Amino acid sequence: MQEPKYKRVLLKISGEALAGDAHRGLDFDVIGGVCDVVKQCVELGVQVGIVVGGGNFWRGVKDGGGRMERTRADHMGMLATVINALAIADCLEQRDVEVRVQTAIEMSKIAEPYIRGKAIRHLEKGRVVIFGCGTGNPFFSTDTGAVLRAAEIEADAILLAKNIDGVYSADPAKDPKAVRYDKITYDEVLAKHLAVMDTTATSLSMDNHIPVQVFALKDPQNILRVVMGESIGTIVEE
Repeated sequence: MQEPKYKRVLLKISGEALAGDAHRGLDFDVIGGVCDVVKQCVELGVQVGIVVGGGNFWRGVKDGGGRMERTRADHMGMLATVINALAIADCLEQRDVEVRVQTAIEMSKIAEPYIRGKAIRHLEKGRVVIFGCGTGNPFFSTDTGAVLRAAEIEADAILLAKNIDGVYSADPAKDPKAVRYDKITYDEVLAKHLAVMDTTATSLSMDNHIPVQVFALKDPQNILRVVMGESIGTIVEE
């Protein structure tokens, strides 16, 4: 049997992707499909950490912009990520996958506080670890939180599951001439202002030499394909 390309990965899922066609709230068919594939990865011996966004409930800078103080709006966004983390955890447990939720903001009644050594120990025991609350700080996106956690747990790659199937030269929804890249460097992403992750997250992944694989979550099996080394979507690396 073919061996997985990556031993330890950080899967970043946008909150919007979990909402499905409704674009708000939770679509449990979508979440279930993701959890089925995560289970397959775990059964292959892959250690999986997950960071999930909260945009299906609240995006601090977008939803609170101009109407709320930014720090408070971002804190609301962090809480939204915990809702998603708990939903994914429940779906994984229904599939007999061991899982732990760790949050950057302590909420001991419902999740473990984020502790790097503990997270790594869970991963080594075959448990999925879901990281909530991003970095725990306002003014930072969950993309930055994903790269930070990937660096801390020494992940082999970041799997960036999005509503789009890769990195394009322009927005393909607006520009029919937009071209999808199979491979691109961090420097090119930053120089061309491409919408992969925000600049802080891109710079952090570049500084820590972590490859980022961008692909569409529409087919959750893409997660497994990337883990097994198939060329799916776009790879961002040095």
